[in-house]
Amino acid sequence: MVKKKVPDWLNSSLWSSSSSTTTSFSYSDTNHFDHHSSTSASPPIDPPLPPAATRDEQQHPPRHHHDYHPRKPDIKEDKHSKSSIVNDNISNNNSNNSISNNKIDNRKADNTESSAEDISNQALLLTELSRKVINMGELRRIASQGIPDGVGIRSTVWKLLLGYLPPDRSLWSSELAKKRSQYKRFKEELLMNPSEITRRLEKTMGLDNDDAKSESRCVLSRSKITHGEHPLSLGKSSIWNKFFQDSEIIEQIDRDVKRTHPDMHFFSGDSSFTKSNQEALRNILIVFAKLNPGIRYVQGMNEILAPLFYVFKNDPDEEMEACAEADTFFCFVELLSGFRDHFCQQLDNSVVGIRSTITRLSHLLKEHDEELWRHLEVTTKVNPQFYSFRWITLLLTQEFNFADSIHIWDTLLSDPEGPQETLLRVCCAMLILVRRRLLAGDFTSILKLLQNYPPTNISHLLYVANKLRGQPSH
Repeated sequence: MVKKKVPDWLNSSLWSSSSSTTTSFSYSDTNHFDHHSSTSASPPIDPPLPPAATRDEQQHPPRHHHDYHPRKPDIKEDKHSKSSIVNDNISNNNSNNSISNNKIDNRKADNTESSAEDISNQALLLTELSRKVINMGELRRIASQGIPDGVGIRSTVWKLLLGYLPPDRSLWSSELAKKRSQYKRFKEELLMNPSEITRRLEKTMGLDNDDAKSESRCVLSRSKITHGEHPLSLGKSSIWNKFFQDSEIIEQIDRDVKRTHPDMHFFSGDSSFTKSNQEALRNILIVFAKLNPGIRYVQGMNEILAPLFYVFKNDPDEEMEACAEADTFFCFVELLSGFRDHFCQQLDNSVVGIRSTITRLSHLLKEHDEELWRHLEVTTKVNPQFYSFRWITLLLTQEFNFADSIHIWDTLLSDPEGPQETLLRVCCAMLILVRRRLLAGDFTSILKLLQNYPPTNISHLLYVANKLRGQPSH
């Protein structure tokens, strides 16, 4: 059998990540979403407040999506984040000052080039968004190259890419009003306590009038509670029985919501702002679980929900910000529809389950870098499930800092084939970027590296992933 040759561009030093200290790994990563880390690793950082909470916009009229203006990126990184570690290593690990200065100059040049590219992309996106009917093919092409952290751009583009907003701008108002009204009804029906449901049923049936007549005769009246409406009923149709069955899932959702991004004040803390954000996440997950009894809630869905809600809640348009919860719910449903089968344990071993998707990643790696594939799966016997299960199910939200995850999602959501195909290419590219370290490693060191993926340049990662769209190497 002829060994496939690795193309020259894969062997470039550009794709090799520098060695970094890795922490110990755990086989628990192969369990369904059992990935939460300690919340005391680093102090919380201050994320940008939504526009409604900023002083400047309380004094000025709200801006709308046809009045875009550039602003600073709306995502602040923790000083202990992966990106910061890269910068610290550049400045601290070089004893030769001239080399350090050259690297700093190169970084400045890269930043200037990146800023120019962001400005160009922003102009192209604004032009496309200003059309009466948006060309989705062109929007996807531009967005796949990265969406600048400008005012409201990402929020609007993501809603379009996920099919929540129609391409025809004249339909936006009516569609948004319909969807938000629908979500309001979902909350009223699904988040209501059974006692309140029973009370409303009694009122509807006119029992209140009967009670009033009884009281006028000084006779106590017993409400006509049906068997299914009794708190002790075990019937499948009993609203109380369903309520108690849901309690366990709701408790799990509450725990996970509180553990979502503990390093960000937007998601974690005791402020009223944080509490309202946590309540929104909780509502969305509970409503989703009740509307999807076949899936319910799977631990880790909160991590997929977080980027959507963060982006929509930080929309500078006050109306959009106020309705972020409803908008996030429908976009979350749409996003999960492409990965739905990954969350159904009964389908794990089917052709559409998570194990089948992991096998596709293995085949993709073999197709493009057989030497690396053979070393991982034959020589060292590293099962791809040990590292890629979390990568795939959580859409890489746990492998990179929050800001980098957002930029990766720009590309994932832009793919007309759906995010899963691009996700697999990005996962494959992650392996290729550290191929030299993987080829030099044994079972233990490989798992340490892949379960604690090192800092990397996201633009380079996405470039390699895009190259994998082409023909495999021979």
